[in-house]
Amino acid sequence: MAEPSLDGRHQSVVAAVDQYEVRLVRYATRLLRDEDAARDVVQFAFLRLCDQSHNVPQERVGQWLYTVCRNKALDLLRVRRRSESFPEAGETESQEPGPAAVAEQRDLYGRLSAAVASLPLVQREAIGLWAEGFSYREIAQITGQTEGSLRVLVCRGLNRLRQHPVARQLLGSAAETVPLRPASPKVV
Repeated sequence: MAEPSLDGRHQSVVAAVDQYEVRLVRYATRLLRDEDAARDVVQFAFLRLCDQSHNVPQERVGQWLYTVCRNKALDLLRVRRRSESFPEAGETESQEPGPAAVAEQRDLYGRLSAAVASLPLVQREAIGLWAEGFSYREIAQITGQTEGSLRVLVCRGLNRLRQHPVARQLLGSAAETVPLRPASPKVV
């Protein structure tokens, strides 16, 4: 079988960038707590895809990108642990004043981000991938963990978030009465 032309590979990489870039940046930002570093990690993943696109089956491009992105982000976290402390949640957010609704939305996003950032890395990562719409099977392939352990991580992480004071304040009494049980976003 002939190798795809450079144009075919180029088109598939461009399609992958269009489909996954924003989601990958969001995922890497949650892991790294630094949007600039997250963008660098995502750029690295797409550069690797440019080199490896002929080896990656089209139906697994998303999983492959998330795996490369995750591995690079974890490498960066290891280096950071050795050399510097983590930035506080919200340090990279813009402090520009805006209309009242925008300010309120930013405040809510910041408080919720801080609540998510308080979770252990494995729970943050599992919830992030789950929220992106990946099945537990796909998350297991990306992270190398079992589906069962991922279900436990997501459930415990969401329950922990539900118990967080910010979530209790935002949800009011509903957070106390409604159990939060995650379901797989899609059946595989």
